[in-house]
Amino acid sequence: MPWFWLRPATEIDADLAWLRARGPVFFPEPELGPDSLIKSGPGAWVITSHDQVLELSKNPAVFSSAQGITVLDTPPEFNEFFSSMIAMDDPRHARLRRIVSRGFTPRMMDRLEGSIGVVADDIVDRLTDRGTFDFVVDVAAALPLKIVCDLMGVPDSQYRFVFDRTNVILGAGDPEYVPDAGDIATALLTAGGELAELMRAVAQSKRGGDGVDLTSQLVNADLDEDELTDADLASFFILLVVAGNETTRNAISWAMLYLTDNPGERARWAAHFDAMAPSAVEEIVRLASPVTYMRRTVVSDVVVGGIEMKAGDKVALNYLAANRDPVVFDDPLRFDVGRNPNPHVGFGGPGPHFCLGAHLARKEITVLFRELFTRVPGIHVTGPPDLLESSFIHGIKHMQAVVD
Repeated sequence: MPWFWLRPATEIDADLAWLRARGPVFFPEPELGPDSLIKSGPGAWVITSHDQVLELSKNPAVFSSAQGITVLDTPPEFNEFFSSMIAMDDPRHARLRRIVSRGFTPRMMDRLEGSIGVVADDIVDRLTDRGTFDFVVDVAAALPLKIVCDLMGVPDSQYRFVFDRTNVILGAGDPEYVPDAGDIATALLTAGGELAELMRAVAQSKRGGDGVDLTSQLVNADLDEDELTDADLASFFILLVVAGNETTRNAISWAMLYLTDNPGERARWAAHFDAMAPSAVEEIVRLASPVTYMRRTVVSDVVVGGIEMKAGDKVALNYLAANRDPVVFDDPLRFDVGRNPNPHVGFGGPGPHFCLGAHLARKEITVLFRELFTRVPGIHVTGPPDLLESSFIHGIKHMQAVVD
């Protein structure tokens, strides 16, 4: 129900509180056309309490990821093409995660941190002496897109191409990216196919070279039985540019809105930036919850919160609702840059699918806001955000801002 997330925040939060009070609630799925590759089923259980999200996340043997990560059903090949390892269970998931985790080692993160600073500096350079601008496009999206493309060795000339295709994949329910007259499945396959072809070309250009980017490492390393196929690499690239770009971009966008709406918290962070950055970033991710939910599929009959769930049932772990659970978070709708403790699930719940790029996302948010606070401390949002029409991504498409 994408329309649910386009309503005023007070209405959304009131409905989420209603759902939490009732435990797992079953919702039917929308009807789709008979010719659609994306199929609708009977519906899904929605999990909104923090403790139940933790419980299910830690039990992949019963709550499987292999049947897809969104409530609507797509062919298995479709899932893996767009979702890579997050739509797999172990041992396949563990194998692929082990291979690609070499891109997220402390050494790689240290190398990227310098790049993040350079990119953030360049972004802010372009803001000076400007009037009103689109914070999402000009700031929030520019940083993670550049960093992810640099990580994978994608040339600068392809950034806009990658940006446009990722918008289609994660904004497929939004008419700005897929017009009403368009077929969503066709749009998704076209965008995904174009990104896969780009990755194949990049990988081919790296073979036999001595590059330090992750693609070079993956195609030139002696991985024995862990050798990645072209399909594996293309699928991972799609996951990385979608998850690593879109989710961080939305966390940054929501952060700017929260800081504009809460000047006291903004001043508090600015006065002690480095000391408060860790807690401020966690609070941004908690309240923004860029990925609204992830689906799991019940493997064997189980009881959750007193509700009997049958094998084959679909379950939606609603991270955004869990991150507003008043049992866990005092005054959960308040933006508190010093919140501690803050056991949010904005990077997913504990277990094998916890976000591989969480550390990178934290670095990007910290470095960018350090640059903004230092060089353009008067930057603020000037109008309401244009929200993404999506039930999967808690996103902002456009948001006007100005530097005073």
